[in-house]
Amino acid sequence: MLGAIIGDVVGSVYEFERTKSKHFEPFIHPDAVPTDDSVLTVAVADALLHGRDFAESFKDWGRRYADVGWGAYFFRWLFSETTKPYGSFGNGSAMRCSPCALLAKSLNEALELARRSAAVTHNHPEGIKGAQATVMAIFLAREGLDSQAIRARIADFSGYDLDRTVDEIRPGYTFDETCQGSVPEALICSLEAESFEDAIRNAISLGGDA
Repeated sequence: MLGAIIGDVVGSVYEFERTKSKHFEPFIHPDAVPTDDSVLTVAVADALLHGRDFAESFKDWGRRYADVGWGAYFFRWLFSETTKPYGSFGNGSAMRCSPCALLAKSLNEALELARRSAAVTHNHPEGIKGAQATVMAIFLAREGLDSQAIRARIADFSGYDLDRTVDEIRPGYTFDETCQGSVPEALICSLEAESFEDAIRNAISLGGDA
């Protein structure tokens, strides 16, 4: 969870002022802050640890932090009385799901928790798949699989094109907040990385939804 939150904080200043360089300094900018994705990562963990309904937890935590950069559709859902999903395939489902991989006891359980955490709002098949692919990567890494094995398993599960490099993606990549347009690229940034910091630098250097 700390890894997900640190990545969110570091990338926060580059979401709308993008860079195509890995060599930005300082690593954590003085203006960097946690965003909506950190809040919902905590909300997912709270739901799983304490048996809370995901929608209840999202609304509880989200309403405490009303000004952290919520997407328009989620913001309307957050402050409405409804708990019905709205068919999103945005990458928010993948940004908040890491606790599902940390608390699950099996890959099947991890995938089911990812599905449930996504479907509260992101019940489009691509929204669910983005969360499941992310959780699968984390779970398999914790199981000790190497990057090549993880890449193959996720590609087979999701159909994502993971046979690209960060350097190949970077030149033509633009802001894309859909799961299908950002989760494969984020996974490549991680699977190719030489360290935790390198993974974050890879992701920000694409010049997309940092």
